[in-house]
Parts: sequence; C-alpha cells; structure tokens
Amino acid sequence: MENSAEQSPQKVEEEVGRVVELAKELQDSASTYISRTFSDENSLRQRALSLESSVRRLRSLLDSLLSNKLIDPKLADKLDDDLQRARCLLHDGDAATFLPSKPQAAFLRMFLGPINVRASRKDVQLKVKEEYNSYRDRTALLFLIFPATLLILRSWIWNGCFPTFPVQLYQAWLLFLYTGLALRENILRVNGSDIRLWWIYHHYCAMIMALVSLTWEIKGQPNCAQKQKGVQLFLQWAMMQGVAMLLQNRYQRQRLYTRIALGKAKRMDVVWGETAGVDGQLWLLCPLLFILQGFEAYVGFLLLKTAFVGVVSEWQVIFCGVLFVVMAVGNFTNTVETLMAKSRFKAKMKRSKSKPEL
Repeated sequence: MENSAEQSPQKVEEEVGRVVELAKELQDSASTYISRTFSDENSLRQRALSLESSVRRLRSLLDSLLSNKLIDPKLADKLDDDLQRARCLLHDGDAATFLPSKPQAAFLRMFLGPINVRASRKDVQLKVKEEYNSYRDRTALLFLIFPATLLILRSWIWNGCFPTFPVQLYQAWLLFLYTGLALRENILRVNGSDIRLWWIYHHYCAMIMALVSLTWEIKGQPNCAQKQKGVQLFLQWAMMQGVAMLLQNRYQRQRLYTRIALGKAKRMDVVWGETAGVDGQLWLLCPLLFILQGFEAYVGFLLLKTAFVGVVSEWQVIFCGVLFVVMAVGNFTNTVETLMAKSRFKAKMKRSKSKPEL
C-alpha cells in the first residue's frame, strides 16, 4: 500500500509529461496543416484570378470583333453565352471563395466593426440568402397588415384621427425593418450577390425617413383630417408596397431559379424589385410598380405642399417630402433601366432561337 502511494505521484508526473508531449505534437501537426492549406489556397486563388481575367479578356475581345464585324453575330452570341456560363460556374461554385470579395460598406462596419462577414463555404452563403428571402416574406405580410390595421382603427374607433403612439410604433418598426434589410443586403453583396446598390441606398433613405418621422409630432384636433393627410397617404402607399412585395416574392423567385438552372445567374443572386418571371407577370407587376412610384412622388409633393402653405410647417415634413421624391425618382429610373436590360436580353434570346430555323 505504501509502495503504491509512493508511486502514485510519479505516475501522475509521467501522465502530465505525456499530455504535454501530445499537445506539442498536435500543435506541430496543426501548424504544418495550416501552412500547407495556406499554400494550397494561394495556388487556387491565383488560378481563380487568372481564369476570371481570361473570361474578362475574351468577352472584351468578342465585343471588339463584333463591333468591327469580324465575327458572325450568332457565333458571338453563342460564345458569349458559353463565357457567361463559365463565369457563373466560377462565381457560383466553391471556387468563388478564392476570388476577391467586394469591400464591406461603411454601414456594415459601423454596426459590426472590422469583422469579415464573407462565408468561406457555399452552403453557409446560401443559408444567408435563404434567411434574407424569409425575412422579405415575413415583412411583406406585415407591410400590408400593419398600415391596414391602423387605417381601419382610424375609421372605426379613433374617429378619423390617429393617436400618436400607434403611428410612432409603426415608424419604429419601419426603422427596424429597413435596418435589417440593409444589413442583410450588404452581407449578401460581400458574399457575391448582384443586388443593385440603389436598392441598398433606397433602404438607407427609408431608414433616415423612419428615424426622422419618430420626432414628427402627430397633430390632432382641430382639423385633424387635414393635418394628418400625409400620414394617411403614407399608410395607403405602404399597403400598396406590401402588395407589390408579395407579388415580387412569389413570382420573381421562380424566374431566378430558372435563370440559375440555365447558367444565366448565380445562386447567390436575388430577385430585383422590378423583374418578373414571364410576360404575363410583367403586365401585372410593372403597372403596379409605376403606380406605386407615382403615388410615392405624390405623397412627397403633398408633404412639401402642406409645409409651404403653413398647415404643418415642421422641418420633418419638408425632409420626409424631399426623401419621398428622391426615392420615387430613383425607383423609377432603376425600373426603366432593368426593363431595358430585360428587353435587350429577350432580343438576344430571339436571335439565338432563330438560328436553327435558318
């Protein structure tokens, strides 16, 4: 028993020494693995950059040959489609990890600090995109239900006059909504999505407007209907926006999946605010979007009018009116640009389909 007790500290000492040696061996193995992985990553990064440069060079060469009429247009279209598929494979597969990421916006750094938000694995990137789509789906319903509820309560319970708290609660929710959208969209851009910068800037403007609206005193009686006309129109516009968002989320995602299957889009791409799946959906969605943008501009001009004629003269009214007009003009411009790009793409597809007939 004494022998065993005397040997016990020695055994513990030997066990500790063995554990220390194993820790050193593990550290050396991990360092070797990381060093080898870093070297392999550099090699893959150089190959990815070289391939991307080749795609850009060949597309530029095709454009030059086409402009100088040195190549058959149908062949040029076919080669351009092949290069586009190669580019989608490069940017949509695991090799995209080794391409330089887009710089993080100051907005993202302001909220998260100097943190790299680019996912190294494609499945993680796709989860980020799916979460963004789910967020849009949830907020589309709230965008429709929240203002509709306020307008109904105004007519049935509040005698045609909004109380302050519910309206400010809605504006606080808008601030949360647009901040969440802007953060998610910036993260998606870093991870290779094609979201247009204007839509992110649009959400910045909407965030500022919601923040300013929180300081806007909601006037009551007397002349409540006249003083709250801007609030009423804003809620009606928000309901139209909710309907448009529901249509976009339902129809456009189907179109995006089709484009991904054809190699015309990347899996990290998202639907834009004015594209739709087929012509029938365009005939439904485009007029709604243009009406929505016109109504947005009208609300902005009405707010400016109420400020300048002295009905509601606070600076918040003027500021929100200007923002409404700016967002309406920006939305209209981007919608027209996207429809023109869609028209050019359709013309190109018709040319390529007519080739077998010839």
